[in-house]
Amino acid sequence: MSIDAAYARYAGRIPDLPPVSEGCAEEIAKNQVWVAVEDDSIIGCLFLVAQDEVMKLANIAVHPDHSGKGLGRALIALAESEAKKQGYDEIRLNTHAAMLENIKFYTHLGWGESSRDGNTVAMHKLI
Repeated sequence: MSIDAAYARYAGRIPDLPPVSEGCAEEIAKNQVWVAVEDDSIIGCLFLVAQDEVMKLANIAVHPDHSGKGLGRALIALAESEAKKQGYDEIRLNTHAAMLENIKFYTHLGWGESSRDGNTVAMHKLI
C-alpha cells in the first residue's frame, strides 16, 4: 500500500499536503510500526513515536478501498492499547485543519482538541 493512496482524497483541498510517503523508510527504522494485511497486501498502517511523557500517533493510514470497514478505528484502538501497555497515560496526534472528517472521527473516539497553529490541529486523549 502506498500511504499516498490513503491521503489522495485530500490532495485537491490541501495544496500544502506534503508527499506523505517521503521519508517513510527512515520512519519505519526508528519508530514503532504496525501494518494491517489482507490477501498479502498492506491495507493499513500505524506509526507511533514514543516520547518522554506521551506517545505520539505520528501517522495512521487506510487504503481507500478499505475505508469504512472499521480498520481505522481498530488501528487507533491498537495505538491507545500499545501506549497504555508501554506505560503512557496520554496519546497525542496532529492533523490538518482541512481534514474535517478526521477531526470529527477522532473527537467521536474520545480525543480532544488541544490547540491549533496555522493548519495544524493538535489533539490528545488520556488513556
